[in-house]
Order: sequence, then structure tokens, then C-alpha cells
Amino acid sequence: MKLHYYPETDSLYVEFRAGPGANTIEVTEGLHVDMGADGEVVGFDIDQASRRLDLHTLETEALPLHSIRAG
Repeated sequence: MKLHYYPETDSLYVEFRAGPGANTIEVTEGLHVDMGADGEVVGFDIDQASRRLDLHTLETEALPLHSIRAG
């Protein structure tokens, strides 16, 4: 899983798996889900992320992490 923040559009993309989305579903205003051709979730796109989320802190709980990378 990867988090991509785009300051120019203030959007946060949560990528669950690599690959293009074949279909996008708007769950609610400002929250879109990208679906792969196989019907599985590829990622979430959150508009106006800095207004909706605290982007200064990232916390995880009980994730079986094998590596952590910051870019």
C-alpha cells in the first residue's frame, strides 16, 4: 500500500495495488474508489485531503509491516 499526496490539487491517493483503474466510483462528494478490470479495489482518491484529514501524522495499528519507506 502506498500513500500519494498531490499538493497542487490537495488530493491524497491511497494505492492498494499497482495498476490502472478500469472504473471509478464516487462514493460521496470528494471520495472516489478506483476499481480494476477484475472488480477489485485499486485505490481511493480523497479530494481536499488537508481539510478532511490530519496529514501531519501517520499512525498504524497492528500492521504486519516488513518495511517502511519514506519518500
